[in-house]
Amino acid sequence: MGPIVLTQLATGLSVLAGAVLVKSVMDQKPMAGPLCPSCNGTGRVACLCSRWSDGDAGCRACSGSGRMACSSCGGTGTGRPIPVQISMRSPNRPPS
Repeated sequence: MGPIVLTQLATGLSVLAGAVLVKSVMDQKPMAGPLCPSCNGTGRVACLCSRWSDGDAGCRACSGSGRMACSSCGGTGTGRPIPVQISMRSPNRPPS
């Protein structure tokens, strides 16, 4: 085998080893947050057109699949933090 073939083989093996390493890290510690309770992490829910149709399914929201993006998670399958504004009043102090 020539040096070019050995270089390509070494590159291919290192790419494969890197992919296995990344997969093992992702399996141990997922970056995503908690699963969405509305869609159970799939990111898709039953489309309204399939609920009230006469057997056919298909609209712009689901493109004919009968499943549309979850409105709770936006189709990501993970929970989204809800922005909350907390206001705090200063305690009433007696006059000095």
